[in-house]
Amino acid sequence: MEVKLERRAKEAKMGGESDFGAFVEKFKDPSSIISTEEVPLKGLTFAVKDIFDMEGYVTGFGNPDWSRTHSAATSTAPAVLDLLKAGAVCVGRTVLDEMAFSINGENKHYGTPVNPSAADRVPGGSSSGSAVAVGANLVDFSIGTDTGGSVRVPAAFCGILGFRPSHGVVSTDGVIPMAQSFDTVGWFARDPDILHRVGQILLKSPPDSVPDIPNQVIIAEDTFQLLNIPVDRVTSILVKSLHKLFKGLIVREVNLGEYVKENVPSLKHFVSEDGGKVNQEFSIPSLTALSSALRKLQRYEFKNNHGQWVNTVKPDLGPGLSERIWGAVSSTDENVDDCRLVISELRAALTNLLVNDFCVLAIPTVPGPPPKIATEGGSLETYRSRAFSLLSIAGISGFCQVSIPLGMHDNLPVAVSLLAKHGADGFLLNLVRKIYATLQES
Repeated sequence: MEVKLERRAKEAKMGGESDFGAFVEKFKDPSSIISTEEVPLKGLTFAVKDIFDMEGYVTGFGNPDWSRTHSAATSTAPAVLDLLKAGAVCVGRTVLDEMAFSINGENKHYGTPVNPSAADRVPGGSSSGSAVAVGANLVDFSIGTDTGGSVRVPAAFCGILGFRPSHGVVSTDGVIPMAQSFDTVGWFARDPDILHRVGQILLKSPPDSVPDIPNQVIIAEDTFQLLNIPVDRVTSILVKSLHKLFKGLIVREVNLGEYVKENVPSLKHFVSEDGGKVNQEFSIPSLTALSSALRKLQRYEFKNNHGQWVNTVKPDLGPGLSERIWGAVSSTDENVDDCRLVISELRAALTNLLVNDFCVLAIPTVPGPPPKIATEGGSLETYRSRAFSLLSIAGISGFCQVSIPLGMHDNLPVAVSLLAKHGADGFLLNLVRKIYATLQES
């Protein structure tokens, strides 16, 4: 793949008004590999999170010390290569949180990409630049990674579609690992048709081979109580849209926290881990415990992947993030086996809840609009805790999830998420394409 790169000056604000600070590297002469066969993504442009290997270029991982101590990649990640072979044109590599270890989208070294939906708010991370590039209409779609929420959060914050596939169905070869038990390759788009087309390439699924009509929608009513905006601003739009499109559809409510508590017994090892840190009015204990299990295993795997490098290089890391990375590096393997048991128990429990491949679970993507840039203190920690309670549902179970924008509330973006069983990715993409227009009408 022969492309000329224009590397930005290190001291410059990354991009300014021209590209919203989304890119760490832009290709002067974007090119793609054109197949002699049908090219389903012909004419589409995309951007790549700087965590994917691209032959001939150093994968930056959001930190200059990483770039300085690593060599250029000798091959291109299969996910990127598949998109190029499908005819899409790559225009550049995007900013991410350092070592993919945050959901804010702020980067000390490369700047914070400008949220096109709310310039004074964080864009979400760690796939911040990829989301901003799509939200600002700089590319047709982009790819990122989602371990704890790194596609879903920036999609919600930037008012665009974001898809986290079932764990293990899209190759993560050639992607710097964060925590392999949860790492996925996800993608962003403004248009549900483009989201679907990209999905067909990355999932390697035959076109339109599965239904687009759900036989049941389960609303996790307790999770919507975590919102810091009116609940009806989200749930009523979703229910109205579903009933308009699918006459006779079964829509039922469930208390997901109670269901998880009763059906995931291994959570007892994590119930008190965050005790006292979060106001109980804004928490669901079993989902908080679920989040604790995810983050415990995530820290442990991150340490195994990168602990030696962090200890040896002692990289320059941003505030807040530095503490989390060093905390991960000093983590132990205590309760790690229990974390893995939680994974298997939750997947089994949610598989039973979603009675078949054409049933979906509805939850908020995040607890509310994006926080302001440089927010500090207890309010941000409360927001993060509630966010991870929601994000850990798909993260632990390995289910696929899509974040769908629902317009604005008080001039800030709103989103809802739909989850489907592991392997039901094609159905979920088809469903999004079918319901998207009616959701926007509302």
